[in-house]
Amino acid sequence: MIKASKKDKRRILFWALLILIIVSYLGVFTYNYWSKILINYQERESLEEEYQELLSEEKRLSSEATKLLDPEYVAKFAREKYMYSKAGEKIIRIPE
Repeated sequence: MIKASKKDKRRILFWALLILIIVSYLGVFTYNYWSKILINYQERESLEEEYQELLSEEKRLSSEATKLLDPEYVAKFAREKYMYSKAGEKIIRIPE
């Protein structure tokens, strides 16, 4: 068996420590990178949900705006919501 000299042991130790430092740095860098990616995916999912809610809200409001162009609907809406009445009508409020 060949014995390694002190110089060879130091060189092996130096390269082992250098490789360990490089691998550790790459591991930390990769962990930070993947954690940011995970956070972005979670934020994207929540924003997608919010976007779908806003689309449905837009559709509802668009439908409401289209209905408000009809004078009969506006009259009916005003009578129901603000208790306006036609001539000769009496308003009777029923508690829910």
